[in-house]
Amino acid sequence: MPVVNSIADAADTLREWRHDFHRHPELGYAEHRTARAVADRLREMGFDAVETGIGGTGVVGVLHGRTGPGDEARSIMLRADMDALPIEEATGAAHASQTPGTMHACGHDGHMTMLLGGAQHLARTRAFEGTVYVCFQPAEEGGAGARAMIEDGLFDRFPCRAVYGMHNWPGQPVGSFHCRAGPLMAASDEFTIRLTGRGGHAAKPHECIDPVPCGAAIVQALQTVVARRVDPLASAVVTVTTFQAGDAFNVIPDTATLGGTVRTFDSALHTEIYGHIERIVREVARAHGVEAEVTRSKTFYPETVNDAGETAFCLDVARAVAGDGAVHDGVPPTMGSEDFSYYALEKPACFMLIGNGESAGLHHPRYDFDDAGTVWGASYWSALAERALPVR
Repeated sequence: MPVVNSIADAADTLREWRHDFHRHPELGYAEHRTARAVADRLREMGFDAVETGIGGTGVVGVLHGRTGPGDEARSIMLRADMDALPIEEATGAAHASQTPGTMHACGHDGHMTMLLGGAQHLARTRAFEGTVYVCFQPAEEGGAGARAMIEDGLFDRFPCRAVYGMHNWPGQPVGSFHCRAGPLMAASDEFTIRLTGRGGHAAKPHECIDPVPCGAAIVQALQTVVARRVDPLASAVVTVTTFQAGDAFNVIPDTATLGGTVRTFDSALHTEIYGHIERIVREVARAHGVEAEVTRSKTFYPETVNDAGETAFCLDVARAVAGDGAVHDGVPPTMGSEDFSYYALEKPACFMLIGNGESAGLHHPRYDFDDAGTVWGASYWSALAERALPVR
């Protein structure tokens, strides 16, 4: 079952949808226009029900097969994310973001389009028996929109036996699929380090307690956490990504703030790493005479773990769509993270990666989803639903 003919015929429409999403990006929990557009298109397709406002701005479309609604055992959920990133776009594309400082730099515009393309085919044919829920989720980029939807009763309102997700993957050929059973993406959260010294004139550093060199020493010292405190056979990342201090060239600031991320595949190791971070910050700050505070973010993304049975099933679906040579099992895990992990804690789940060609990397100002991938993703979604819920 290669690319579905009707989906291939709709490639121009899918491109228009994707470009519209791309021109009008919205950040997490502010996807109001996006959610309206998604809901309107699902209604136009003839979905049996479309619910909005779930977990903030989430949308769920309900589509029954030929014989009517299915029970939980005959129902599945397909998920796409909707939010953009606070990045200034530099693609120069005709469909570039019209919202300054915001762009779809992670391909969520493509994710929505692929799921809408599959949904349109399923709504036309209803060649399945049971119920398909299409879930369009807010705030994947650090806002834990998946958790918000679940806490808002997602699985109580839309009971299903399994959940499936998909993410584009730059650097791999368009039309290729990549997956693995077990851990696929890392657990992650963020930390903030606040340093308080005593500011003053830059010409008189001896009268001050400068938090800037203290912060620089902490950045250097934190490099030893993974290099010297974590088993080399384990996987971990400690990265400082922000360093903010002062706003004048001739003033030593009172304070400095550092921020970063921790990523692992082991919750015990995650906790252990924070112990090392707090110890290093405390001791380095004391050596500099600076007060320090470490805060761990409340938003924690668990590791994304694919169910073995569902992964084997999804790989078979991908082979039916793209052929054996384009489907890759057992790909290495990535230290990137995904709040799809919350669904996988609740239901058997599989998160698939789909090739996006030689584009700029994810979260890059010049990244742009490859429109050629939409027909492959939409065909995968439609094939998955029809094979998961076959007409008996």
